[in-house]
Amino acid sequence: MNPNIQDITPENAQALLIEESFQRPVLVDFWADWCGPCKSLMPVLEKLAAEFQGQFLLAKVNADEQQMIASQFGVRSLPTVYLIKDGQPVDGFSGAQPEQQIRELLQKYLPSPAELALKEVEPLLAAENYAEAYPALKQAYEDSSQAAAIALPLAQCLIHLKRYDEAEGVLKGVKMVDQDALYEQCVAQLDLARTAEKSPEITALEAELKQAPDDKAIQLKLAVQYSQHEYHADALAMLYSIISRDLNFADGEAKKTYLDILASLGKSDPAAVEYQRKLYTLLY
Repeated sequence: MNPNIQDITPENAQALLIEESFQRPVLVDFWADWCGPCKSLMPVLEKLAAEFQGQFLLAKVNADEQQMIASQFGVRSLPTVYLIKDGQPVDGFSGAQPEQQIRELLQKYLPSPAELALKEVEPLLAAENYAEAYPALKQAYEDSSQAAAIALPLAQCLIHLKRYDEAEGVLKGVKMVDQDALYEQCVAQLDLARTAEKSPEITALEAELKQAPDDKAIQLKLAVQYSQHEYHADALAMLYSIISRDLNFADGEAKKTYLDILASLGKSDPAAVEYQRKLYTLLY
């Protein structure tokens, strides 16, 4: 039996109609064998229950066999459908309705795709498996039009992966109305991470570069240090500034280091995609 479609009896009514509604919406369909519209409606509801894959429970109540339950809900005609959330009926309809209208009713109460994606990666985040959580969060962030509910976990994930420039970019995209305590926490985490992670070698080279901002030799040394400390985007940006002016600088070492970083990141990495495209433009 499909666990997302259940027949209601007096024995399971409390668990499936009330307790379950605190975990997910419950769509209760009151029907009877003699009811023609019920027979046309039920396949539509079952189709939606299968399509939404557990986002809601379809609870079927035979009103003839379960007259007490039907009476408790005040059912006066069939089919009657109620949507229960957090223990209370919040919506519903009487009579057979078009699939689109039922779909629209459900979507008012079901989690958004972004919320579903976040729920899926929560175990990975809890296990600190940020590398595996990142692709799903990134996709959800793009699919949700950069929703703050996804942006902030994504920023935290990027901070743990030491992809600080990307984390900063995500945080800058959060609208002022969504800049809550979690946002402030992410900003503080990013500032602390950047300060803590800089090695003495990086700090010294950055100071040298500040005095001689066009010195490609210093830039190359700093890019290597960035790469070694996993500031890959910073390393690629600095190396690109070198090879865009002198493709074969230091006997090709700058270009080789650039290509090595691209290879280590892999083709799906956003920074690798961006700087691979820049290199292609530069070469061709």
